[in-house]
Amino acid sequence: MNDPVVREPILKRPFDFLVSGIGLLLSSPLWAVVSIAIKLEDGGPVFFAHERWGKGGRRFRVRKFRTMVADADTRFGAVPASENDPRITRVGRVLRATGMDELPQLLSICRGDMRLVGPRALATGETYKDPLGNVVRYADVPGFEERLRVRPGLTGLATVYLPKDAHPRERFAADVEYVRTPSLVRDMKLVALSLWISVRGQWESRRSKF
Repeated sequence: MNDPVVREPILKRPFDFLVSGIGLLLSSPLWAVVSIAIKLEDGGPVFFAHERWGKGGRRFRVRKFRTMVADADTRFGAVPASENDPRITRVGRVLRATGMDELPQLLSICRGDMRLVGPRALATGETYKDPLGNVVRYADVPGFEERLRVRPGLTGLATVYLPKDAHPRERFAADVEYVRTPSLVRDMKLVALSLWISVRGQWESRRSKF
């Protein structure tokens, strides 16, 4: 990892810990409802655990509410979800639209593996296919290493302003913009926007200027 890590604003960690702690407390009733809904649909595990890239290239485990069929990684590999993805369950579509599948990541924020705002926590070994059908590693996309200079976030510029199936180059460009121009005020705005999008149930298609 050639790029040095970035020193965070002094109030960043206290802000993340306070908001994620409040989020865990307020969302606790939803955990039971979501868990029951996932179990009733297909009887599979409630949570999905995966290894992700952290700050400075460190790897850590993250948990999310499962939104895909139980054996998705075995059958299809670690590839990003797309619109109308057949791997996503009915309950999973609701969770993804509202962002509720991300709730368990509040625990990762409390532990310090993640923060509220930052680049998405990429799965190690994650790939995508280019227009020619070639498999491309995310690690080979320009901007990959620079986005690892900060801890990954629950939300961020790319999460709020770009659709989930946006090209990795476009998403990484947004991540690099975030890394190069840190702002606690912008972080607070992105958290507020994320909450609003979750309430509306329309997480995607907010393409706009950063």
